[in-house]
Amino acid sequence: MAQQLDLEEQEQIDQLKAFWKQYGNLITAVATLVLLAFAGWNGWNWWQREQAAKAAVVFEQVDQALQGGSLDKAQTLFGEMKDRFGRATLTGHAGLLLARSQAEKGQIESAAGVLDWVAGHAADKGHRALAQLRLAGLAMDRADWVQAGKYLDAVDDPAFKALVNDRRGDLAMGQGQREAAVSAWQKAHADLAETLEYRRVVEAKLAAAGAAPAAASAPADGKEQK
Repeated sequence: MAQQLDLEEQEQIDQLKAFWKQYGNLITAVATLVLLAFAGWNGWNWWQREQAAKAAVVFEQVDQALQGGSLDKAQTLFGEMKDRFGRATLTGHAGLLLARSQAEKGQIESAAGVLDWVAGHAADKGHRALAQLRLAGLAMDRADWVQAGKYLDAVDDPAFKALVNDRRGDLAMGQGQREAAVSAWQKAHADLAETLEYRRVVEAKLAAAGAAPAAASAPADGKEQK
């Protein structure tokens, strides 16, 4: 009986040797690739965290420079962020803050340049959408209606649908197209949550155009007038 078991064990060992001889290299190669992929994934995550941490330090410097009114310093720091941490989320955020400050100080060309970078390179699609919306606003300020429309067409984030329609209303009204403006603002109003304060802004635009929403024209306490 023991001899029979020994023979069976030897047969299994021989089969295992034959299998390994035929497929051993392939199994080793696959296992190596899996381990390398796992190591690469961990390495990538570590690098991403490291980049984000370093970007946060520079972002704080940009924010401090803006609060101190030093736009030149903020511009230089943002350039560093673009070069070193172009794919960090905070870089896009820094660009939006810088461009807003530049526009407020009348540095329109500089603001447009920063917004162009954010619109084309920011890691966060929300930042890219905001940059396009602000670029559209700058274009409308100089009555460049065609370019403003192109910027609005470039916004592909559904989360900004209401704001895009609001801007389309501004664009239409700027060209004297009242009906188109009202239609766009009505769409924006319908898509904005009632709790959002910006909804009041759209209501004011509609009211000024003679198309105030029913809810906006109702008494503040919600009671019907008798």
